[in-house]
Amino acid sequence: MSSTNTTVIHCPSCGAQIELVIDCSVPFQEYIEDCEVCCRPIILAVSVDEDEQISVDARDENGG
Repeated sequence: MSSTNTTVIHCPSCGAQIELVIDCSVPFQEYIEDCEVCCRPIILAVSVDEDEQISVDARDENGG
């Protein structure tokens, strides 16, 4: 059974606060999600450790 958790990031393009739902059963995942405010793509690299501590690297398509 997979567990989920939420975390908050800021869009690297417009700075909007965005809540993400993370599947904690996957230790590393990378995917693209569009900002709910400015609709620009956000590249997300998500790591979850054995204690379900979430680390998110959010960058725009230009690496910023």
